[in-house]
Amino acid sequence: MAGIRWRVAVMLLAALCAGCSRAPVATSPGETSPSPTTPASTRPAAPSSPPLTSRPATSRPPAPRSTPIPPVSAAAGAAGLVDVRTIVPDAIIDLRYATGHNFVGVPLYPANARCLVHISMTSGLRTAAARLRRLGDVLVFWDCYRPHPVQVRMFQIVPNPNWVARPRSYARSHEAGRSVDVTLARAATGLSCAAQRVDGHCLLDMGTGFDDFTARAHAYAIDGVSAAARANRAVLRMAMNAGGIRVYSGEWWHFDGPGAQVGRPFLDAPVY
Repeated sequence: MAGIRWRVAVMLLAALCAGCSRAPVATSPGETSPSPTTPASTRPAAPSSPPLTSRPATSRPPAPRSTPIPPVSAAAGAAGLVDVRTIVPDAIIDLRYATGHNFVGVPLYPANARCLVHISMTSGLRTAAARLRRLGDVLVFWDCYRPHPVQVRMFQIVPNPNWVARPRSYARSHEAGRSVDVTLARAATGLSCAAQRVDGHCLLDMGTGFDDFTARAHAYAIDGVSAAARANRAVLRMAMNAGGIRVYSGEWWHFDGPGAQVGRPFLDAPVY
């Protein structure tokens, strides 16, 4: 019941903030914030999922996986990267850049890509997942470690720094395995979630889809974002904050782990 009371409190807070002014978007060095003036018609925003009804919270630990997680490649291991499923066993992996379901419209990762993160994110992700689990929610990972050549290709396809961070001479954020793009989902048992279903779970309403280049994607956006979506975003932020993982205010789904913005040598590692 404590989990339900927490979510209700967050929803009330979000509703009260409906009349507040928009929080400023802080841009980290090298990051680019979605411009509020970017025409939404340039690329249709992905649909958001319908609101879900409340369900009893649970503190039940994640069920053990039926198959063990294979070790990462030697290069990934040497770079300090681990498979996120060894940290969050009930994580849902939906790597959009391994499919054509992304803003460039083509796969940028191989089909066997895995969600790899730097080992420094272990404690924070474990803490965040445990908090969400008590509410009956699970983390869905849209992107994790991103090799530098992929970042270069993204910018070649969409050479607009308002949409894609310009490649630099060092690694940070996703390229260092120290940032993740995530959302929330809930078991679909007894719930209707039609087109917004992944791995037997319903995606929660967050106000926009992934890589939405409109002002509604700002982490603290109010205009055009329902109270339910704002509450879900707040739940995600608070859980990640508890683990020391901070939201990038230009994108509600992007979270930076410790040292994410420190420039480092590029990781010579594949995404598996």
